[in-house]
Amino acid sequence: MSEAASTRVALAKSTTSRKTTRRHTPSATGTTALLPSLAPLLHEWVPRQRWFAGKGQPVTGFSLVAATEILPLDAAGTGPGLLHLLVRVHQPDDRPAPAQGDCYQLLLGVRTTLPPRLSDARIGQVTEGPLAGRTLYEGLHDPRVADLLLERFRNPGSLGPLRFDRAGPIPPGLTPRVLDTEQSNSSLVYGDAFILKIFRRVFPGTNPDLELPLALGREGCRRVPAPVAWFEATTNTEPLTLGVLQPFLRGAEDGWQLALSALAAGRDFVPEAHALGRATAEVHTALAAALPTPPLAHDRTRDLVAGMVERLEAAARAVPALVPYVPGLRTAFDAVAALGDTQCGWAAQRVHGDLHLGQTLRGADGFWSLIDFEGEPARPLPERRAPQPTVRDVAGMLRSFDYAARSHHPWNAEWAARCRAAYCEGYARAAGADPRADPELLRAHETDKAVYEVLYEARNRPDWLPVPMAAIQRLAAAPA
Repeated sequence: MSEAASTRVALAKSTTSRKTTRRHTPSATGTTALLPSLAPLLHEWVPRQRWFAGKGQPVTGFSLVAATEILPLDAAGTGPGLLHLLVRVHQPDDRPAPAQGDCYQLLLGVRTTLPPRLSDARIGQVTEGPLAGRTLYEGLHDPRVADLLLERFRNPGSLGPLRFDRAGPIPPGLTPRVLDTEQSNSSLVYGDAFILKIFRRVFPGTNPDLELPLALGREGCRRVPAPVAWFEATTNTEPLTLGVLQPFLRGAEDGWQLALSALAAGRDFVPEAHALGRATAEVHTALAAALPTPPLAHDRTRDLVAGMVERLEAAARAVPALVPYVPGLRTAFDAVAALGDTQCGWAAQRVHGDLHLGQTLRGADGFWSLIDFEGEPARPLPERRAPQPTVRDVAGMLRSFDYAARSHHPWNAEWAARCRAAYCEGYARAAGADPRADPELLRAHETDKAVYEVLYEARNRPDWLPVPMAAIQRLAAAPA
């Protein structure tokens, strides 16, 4: 029997005969000793993961939010078990609160003996507690475990606090593989047909990367792959979105890599930028039709500006190189505040929230798609789900063209300027309104994005700091 077939048999047994299984193998999730027994291994493993957002601060402890045996260990321990944990990670800068610390999703494989092909996924051997003597590993790297997750989507329903939902057909027998390109999440590709994004850091409330593609699918927008299936967890708060299965755009090329290739070859990127602007406008139009579009009234404009000012001040405290430019940058925010007090307000709606060239894919037919609607992971989920001016997405893409041009040596400023203009022209052609018609609002959002980039690069990629700092110099010197 193949591994995939044996996994499906195990799934059926765990679904229909869970009581029988647990008579032979005690439930690991039914004891308070589980997390303390895993904590020594997690203390070493979690901070090293690319998706862990708390780097730079030590982990002081863990608390268990929920635990589910998606696949219980068999009696002999010869096959894998799959343990799904929602764990809150505590660090010194946590604010005292009942729900302090970030919540992370862990999919842990458990085996008596780990095959050599899974050695790179090894976390360690458990020495005490209900899994004593077993080996713990990153479950997503195990094809049998990955196949089990797909089977759960094919046969939706509830399992403890987990609920699996499906919106379309999913064929069996698709070979899984892990993508190693993402940082804040993890992804599995199934047979070049589907991609499953696993959210690692999870928050109460529906993730925009599920909510917005579902809404766009209902509107018939082809620019965003519609979710085929997803799963969530129900705890004592709002549901937590854990993962989304979408069609995999086989053969599509990443917009960032396409831009870098054009620069390296000395090619223009104007047609592609124009087409990207059109694609962005089509997505915005569909989102406006699908979801509420409240105006950005006076009080919300003040809140918007206050948030920008707060982020600027925080970034200046963390990055001294930013301090000389603060007065000039503040003028961009002050201009929006002044206009907000004298007019009815700007239109606001749901947007992508973190749009850049790396969030776009071009198919072999030249058709552009937008992906990854999660928004900026560092921002609170309610903020990411709030209606915003569409120029926020436009500003993100304009900054991305600048990043691409700056990554090329020598810096090709004219290339970036042509791309920025073409993108806005393509957007205007499809939307009927040019984003440059609101220069104050666009400058404020581009400034806010550049400030975010300065803080990110200073913390994570100091060698890249000159890229956003060049934009900071330009934006600070722009006329008010």
